Amino acid sequence: MKVVLIRHGESEANFANYWTGWLDVPLTEKGQQQAWQAGLAIKSRGIQFDYAFASMLQRTLTTCNAVLEATDQLWVPVMKTWRLNERHYGRLVGVNKDDMITQFGEAQVQRWRRGYKEPPLYVETNDFDRRYDHLDQRLVPKGENLEMVVARIVPFWLDEVVPLIAEGKNVLITGHGNSLRALVKYVENVPEDAMDTIKIPNAEPIIYEFDAAMNLIERVE
Repeated sequence: MKVVLIRHGESEANFANYWTGWLDVPLTEKGQQQAWQAGLAIKSRGIQFDYAFASMLQRTLTTCNAVLEATDQLWVPVMKTWRLNERHYGRLVGVNKDDMITQFGEAQVQRWRRGYKEPPLYVETNDFDRRYDHLDQRLVPKGENLEMVVARIVPFWLDEVVPLIAEGKNVLITGHGNSLRALVKYVENVPEDAMDTIKIPNAEPIIYEFDAAMNLIERVE
């Protein structure tokens, strides 16, 4: 059974170099092309999906749909979950990364970006639209470190993906840099202090193959 992880294509926030988090931004034209090319690469491997997952944010949904269309599988059901959302960067959301380096120093900004337990500056309240109204609001963060992202991604993996693998299904997971980094950490048992070695480029598929007992057979990029 195969599980394909793919980060969304280049977004407008990636291009403008600011923290995005749960901010909903579209793909750039380049990002749309990247998503399509990723789909063609997956198609060339002959992978047939049974289910797909994406975050609640349009950059993953657009990427997911492009991949499915490019593989002639647009009919595959897509399930959306907040657990695949990008890391919530708190008060850093929407702020240019270079400006933060000028204000706080490169070392602090790097700790915010890659420190496993280093929290961002929390927001007092979230100003989200109704897409999260169905959630227990105690689950909705006001900022997250990487440890918190891992804590929310593991239930998604265990509750949603593992049962499908056990049934012999192939799964597409479209997420973000940090949500997929957290997933890779769990699946590959990467130590906390080595998380910064996990690279998740835009729109470059990571293909896992598992047996029915959930043993990881192979990883292909």
